[in-house]
Amino acid sequence: MLKKVEFEAKNQQEALNKAAELLKVAPEKIKLDIVKEKKGFLGVGSSTFYEASPNIDLTTEGKNYLERIVRALDIECRMEIRVPNPNEIHYRLQTNENALLIGKDGKTLLAIQYLLRNYLAQFVEDQLLVSVDIGNYHANRRKQLEILATKTAKDVARTRIAVKLDPMNAFDRRIIHAKLADWRDVETVSEGEGEDRAIIIRPKKK
Repeated sequence: MLKKVEFEAKNQQEALNKAAELLKVAPEKIKLDIVKEKKGFLGVGSSTFYEASPNIDLTTEGKNYLERIVRALDIECRMEIRVPNPNEIHYRLQTNENALLIGKDGKTLLAIQYLLRNYLAQFVEDQLLVSVDIGNYHANRRKQLEILATKTAKDVARTRIAVKLDPMNAFDRRIIHAKLADWRDVETVSEGEGEDRAIIIRPKKK
């Protein structure tokens, strides 16, 4: 749900300035509604209570933000958008420079996703799930990681010997954890800090 704030102001310009400060949103992206008016004595001390909220469509705002990034790099782009529910938006891009936007190990793609999440988060009160995929990188990566997780888990369950996977980013680690969360014979834990953080798949204690 979009943020909403209520406050008192002497006039519309003051209200707009207050709303921009409270919402931390540019004035041109703010919707103002009058809640009630308080009349002063002989016109002195009168004020108005306003309700302010971002005057945007989140899905469109995210689309425009991504297009600005791609346009700044002079890259052609096609975009598909999926909105399963009001708190979830998925953007899928196909460009003539997928490799550049994905980056090594998907780091550039994750950075773009991080920027977009932070940008849209300023407009909402509740948690908003936002994902960005380019050239089906995330979908293909998920399949690869789930295969790796399953194969390694079977080996660990058979040999009862723990296996430490190569260091991964948080996105990839979540896929491994989720894939093996319901396994009876093995469990997953993360170890290390920063770029060295890796998953250990180990047998469950009986």
